[in-house]
Amino acid sequence: MEAHLAEHSLEEGGNRRNGLSCKTVRSSAGSFELEAPRDRNGTFEPQLIKKRQTILTDELDSKILALYGLGTSYGDISSHLQDIYGVEVSAATISAVTDKLLPQIAEWRSRPLESIYAIVFLDAMFFKAKVENKMVTKVIYNIMGINRSGHKEILGFYACESEGAHFWLGVLNDLKARGVEDVLIACIDGLKGFPEAIQAAFPHTEVQLCVVHQIRNSIKHVASKNQKAFMVDLKTVYQAETKDLAEYNLLRLEEKWGEKYPMVLKSWQNNWDNLTTYFKYSSDVRRLIYTTNPIEGFHRMVRKYTKTKGAFRPGVYVASVFLDNIIIQLISL
Repeated sequence: MEAHLAEHSLEEGGNRRNGLSCKTVRSSAGSFELEAPRDRNGTFEPQLIKKRQTILTDELDSKILALYGLGTSYGDISSHLQDIYGVEVSAATISAVTDKLLPQIAEWRSRPLESIYAIVFLDAMFFKAKVENKMVTKVIYNIMGINRSGHKEILGFYACESEGAHFWLGVLNDLKARGVEDVLIACIDGLKGFPEAIQAAFPHTEVQLCVVHQIRNSIKHVASKNQKAFMVDLKTVYQAETKDLAEYNLLRLEEKWGEKYPMVLKSWQNNWDNLTTYFKYSSDVRRLIYTTNPIEGFHRMVRKYTKTKGAFRPGVYVASVFLDNIIIQLISL
């Protein structure tokens, strides 16, 4: 009202407040009396609850979903609605509103997919869930694909007790059931048995292990006084121009550091074929596939909205991550 009066202060005859109007508004939390300010010229339009609007259910639900989608806790949502509308909304009511999205999310998660994806990134993230009044750790398997048009697309979310190659095989088979016939390159971390699971589902797919994960795992086993020198030599391997040059530099790395850190060099040798797939491609493609950073960036986006949740309820904790406007934003990356 103050902004409206200031905006029209130069009008002939001026404009000023003219008391309050009262009406009964019905909402999903019950009915309440609402007082709205009036101006003398009758030109003021309330922004939250419009003139002659007496039913708030849809508007209240949409605002609850929007607030929850931005990562706002149940308690804070209730406080905001109390400040805005003067109505108390319990946690049970908020939960009932958010549960309305479950069928929509289930439909999205089972939607048909394209037949071919150029690159698919697969990674997992962990959340706390309350099961039988106990806090347990749950895993969400996330899949991001790059289609033939070069656009990113979140293909699906899958929940499990823990990360494992066996469950990943089931995830990949679900992608096949939803229409995916082939994947050119699959970018993954170093989970044991993961490449074999991919080959079982998509025999012609090339696997690229995350080089950044491999480097991090390697440097953990190198003494701090040698890490700087070791990294200088290691860069000549993964930053080589060709695979042949990378193999030659790996041999030199083994000659210099093999006696001190045999397990580190053995890890590179055992995973060499899947670590060096990116050498087949141009520099632009190499930068995209040698690491799983694209999907880890997606994980950081999800954490932005879920960091206020201490734990998710069983059955809906997956859906809770991607409510309302969040699910729209994430799907349309």
